[in-house]
Amino acid sequence: MKIYLGSDHGGFKLKEEFKNYLLNKHPEFELEDCGAFTYEAEDDYPKFAFEVALKTATNQELGVLLCRSGSGVVIAANKVKGIRAVELYDDRIAAHSKSHNQANVIAFSGDYLSLEKMIELFEIFLKTGVDKSERHQRRIAQITNYENTNN
Repeated sequence: MKIYLGSDHGGFKLKEEFKNYLLNKHPEFELEDCGAFTYEAEDDYPKFAFEVALKTATNQELGVLLCRSGSGVVIAANKVKGIRAVELYDDRIAAHSKSHNQANVIAFSGDYLSLEKMIELFEIFLKTGVDKSERHQRRIAQITNYENTNN
């Protein structure tokens, strides 16, 4: 699996720590850092969210985004067709967003989460299977249909 990583200044430090974690603990993943590559206090999160989301949608892989709250990058990423971005902040949300919503971009707060909690949520997300129940598949299909007919 390929993981696209991105953050603005608000998530930069945590992104770099998480990147090191992935490289050391998950060598099976191909990792592409989409920036920021240096800390710039005035950079803007939408450009990083859009790049990660576009690559994720195009290649049907996993995107991981960070900003101060985690919310801004989710809003931006969800503007990209084919993206189901969610913010992970709780164990139950991490599992539910994968099993029911089939999220393909996950986001984290650089201000409110520790590296340890981010790793815990990421691992829960990874280990959770997709619930193939008809109701979940129907809902994902409704979202996809809307995207395909209203953009």
